[in-house]
Amino acid sequence: MYVPNHFKEDRVPELHDAIRAIGIGTLITNGADGMEASHIPMLIDPEPAPYGTLRGHIARGNGQWKRTVAGSEALVTFLGPDAYGTPNWFPSKRDTGKVVPTWNYIAVHAYGPLHFFEDRAPLLDIVTRLTDTHEGKRVGKNPGPWAVTDAPAEYIDAMLKAIVGFELPIARLEGKWKLSQNKSAADIAGVREGLAGEKDEGAAALASAMPNA
Repeated sequence: MYVPNHFKEDRVPELHDAIRAIGIGTLITNGADGMEASHIPMLIDPEPAPYGTLRGHIARGNGQWKRTVAGSEALVTFLGPDAYGTPNWFPSKRDTGKVVPTWNYIAVHAYGPLHFFEDRAPLLDIVTRLTDTHEGKRVGKNPGPWAVTDAPAEYIDAMLKAIVGFELPIARLEGKWKLSQNKSAADIAGVREGLAGEKDEGAAALASAMPNA
């Protein structure tokens, strides 16, 4: 990923928090049939240091797990909030007219050796943790959180046989926070104000993440 220094984010806790907030990543592998990609909810664990491990599962019917060479390097991308930025938000437009549109976004790329597994216990752990993570956001809502144990045990066993787990110990972790840091303080403020005024959750999230120049 091309990451100019002013957009670089390399603090591991910040990168992990972004992965957790985004939730779903794109698993990209290269096998005998060429490149493949699947969009998958994932967990990020902090160990082993320094970058941690990604875990998730794919459908058994998704042949990507069979076509990927065991232990080969894979790439997982996470795209956070993103939004278009109009030149009309830049005060410098009034001064010089020398402005063009921009697109701000948050992205994380993780690289590492990919391992698939079919063992029931770690599969159940991943399914349970993913469920608890996202159902936990439903606390206080109606209907409330659902739990894996709410379903019949034999049904869960059948569902586990229909998936394959994977883990990717991260060897390289990159973050790009493209938030107009290469603009003047006035233009940064203009973009922040413009994004905050958009009726879009992604734009609002970017506005909150932008530096206070």
